[in-house]
Amino acid sequence: MATQLKAVIFDVDGTLAETERNGHRIAFNRAFLDAGLDWNWDEALYGKLLAVTDGKERIRYFLTDFNSDFKYDGDMDQFIVDLHVSKNKHYVDLIENQVISLRPGIRRMMNGLRCAGLRMAIATTTAPANVSALIKSTLGEEALEWFDCIAAGDIVSEKKPAPDVFNYCLEQIGLSAEECLAFEGSGNGVKSSVGAKISTIVTLNDYTKEDDFSGACGVLTHLGDIDEPCQVLSGEAIEGDYLTVNDLISIHAKG
Repeated sequence: MATQLKAVIFDVDGTLAETERNGHRIAFNRAFLDAGLDWNWDEALYGKLLAVTDGKERIRYFLTDFNSDFKYDGDMDQFIVDLHVSKNKHYVDLIENQVISLRPGIRRMMNGLRCAGLRMAIATTTAPANVSALIKSTLGEEALEWFDCIAAGDIVSEKKPAPDVFNYCLEQIGLSAEECLAFEGSGNGVKSSVGAKISTIVTLNDYTKEDDFSGACGVLTHLGDIDEPCQVLSGEAIEGDYLTVNDLISIHAKG
C-alpha cells in the first residue's frame, strides 16, 4: 500500500516565480555597478552561471571560469560576501516593487493544498530575506505562516545538487521522504530532491529546459491555470488542462 501524501516542498527560484532573468540577474548587475565593477551578466552568460546554485559561489565561478584576469588586493572571500549582500538588497527592492510575479498555477495549487489539509514547506538555496520578500509581495505577509519550514540560504553547508537542504526540511517537518512530494525547476534541484529520495515534479523554464531531469516523476511546462493550460512533457497524464491536488495525490501514489 502506497504511503499517503502529507506535504509538498517547493523550490523557489524558477519554480515559484521566474526570478532569475529579471530578478537575481538584474540585482547582481546593480551590485556590480555599486562596487565600481564593469561586469555585466547578460542573459546568455547568466544561463551558464546558473550551473552553480549559490549566489556567492556563482560569483566565484564567474571569476574562475569567465573572468580569471580579475585581481583583488584585499580579502577575496569578504569581497564576494559583500557583493552578495549588496545583490540581495537590490533583489529585495525589485521584489518589493512587484517586478516579479508568481508562475502560473502556484497560487491556485497552494490554496488547493491548504484546503486539502496538506502541509507545505520550502527548500531553496536563495537567502531567507529573498524568500520572505517574494512571498510577501505575491501572496501577502500572512502566507509566510502557510509553510511549516522555510529552509533557505546557508541553513546547510552543502547546497543543491547535494540533498542536504531537503533532508534538513524533512527533519524540521518530521516526515519521511515517502510522505512528501517536491516541486523543482532545475537539474540541480532534481538531483537534490531525488537525492533525498523525494518524488519530484519539475516545472521547467527557459533557463532549465535543456537540463537533465533524470529521476523526476513528471516534467511540465508549468502548473497551469484555468485560463493557461500546462503541457505534460513526461510522466503521468493529468485529468485536465492544469495540475490539481488530486493529480498530485495520484502521481505520488504511483511514484
